[in-house]
Amino acid sequence: MTMTLNLPSKTQAASPVEQDWVAAAPRAVRGELPRTLMLRHGGEAAVTIRYELLGGEGAPLLIVAGGISAGRHVLSSAEFPEPGWWQGQAASLDCRRFRLLAIDWIAADGLVDRPVDPADQASALAHLLDHLGIPAAAAFIGASYGGMVGMQFASAHPARLGALLAISAAAQAHPFSSGCRALQRRAVALGETAGDAAAGVALARSLAMLTYRTPEEFADRFAASPTIADGTVRVAAEDYLDHHGERHCRRMSASAYRRLSESIDLHCVDPVAIAVPLALAAVDSDALVPPADVRVLADAIPGARFQLLHSRYGHDAFLKEEAQVAALIADFLETLEPTA
Repeated sequence: MTMTLNLPSKTQAASPVEQDWVAAAPRAVRGELPRTLMLRHGGEAAVTIRYELLGGEGAPLLIVAGGISAGRHVLSSAEFPEPGWWQGQAASLDCRRFRLLAIDWIAADGLVDRPVDPADQASALAHLLDHLGIPAAAAFIGASYGGMVGMQFASAHPARLGALLAISAAAQAHPFSSGCRALQRRAVALGETAGDAAAGVALARSLAMLTYRTPEEFADRFAASPTIADGTVRVAAEDYLDHHGERHCRRMSASAYRRLSESIDLHCVDPVAIAVPLALAAVDSDALVPPADVRVLADAIPGARFQLLHSRYGHDAFLKEEAQVAALIADFLETLEPTA
């Protein structure tokens, strides 16, 4: 597919319009778009697409998406100064050259209690582009679940996307990962049965943290001997796991956790259908999305680029390995620039 992108070059003189948005402090706006979507597995559903735009009007658009706990607030701004979920990539996601668009996932508000496919998230993004009057995005940068959604968007709306960078995402979920998530969802169900849904979500998230990170990191951080208090043994990693579980249950309901967890397992895309320039990255220590699965996807798509990142942080490397990921994004964005 050929797409003409009006990207400001580092070497050519900028037009007055480009100078305006590059020189001005990037502005962030938020909005909500009510829509009725036909969900792939859940039928017709009324949803609210909550979004944030950051950057100058008229700049090339980047759709940015992360894991199931990521939302529309990617980077801080004067309007919304709290750190975003990918704040470490503020320099590489250059919102003086690009305009960033991100959404809160459909079902993250807990109001869509039915199966939600990553393809439904892609459909929501297409509706949002229509609403905003944006015919196409220069690129989609997605990590983890966001990479899955990016693949679905690329396969369903190739004419609306210039290129895709997917980090730690494959064509479908690995059976080991699906098994882990199934047990997490059972923990959520047990909490609901016991009358404490938040405790179920906290336990599920604590279990998930074991798959987001690696045994090597745990060996370095939590090697202290177990303690015994009131006849109960407590291991060194429990405070860390409890912290993440308790924090997560304050911001995600049982319904939201269940439906977004299921959504990862529903992901399945035909490589042949991804008809845009594709860059893929995997992490050598990722147990949730094995690099071999990402490599298989890259090999199935002519022209797809593949890069292996090295990290002790496993699946969370896209958040923790800021320098490696910044270089990856910068290299990807360079491919979008017009030739001299």
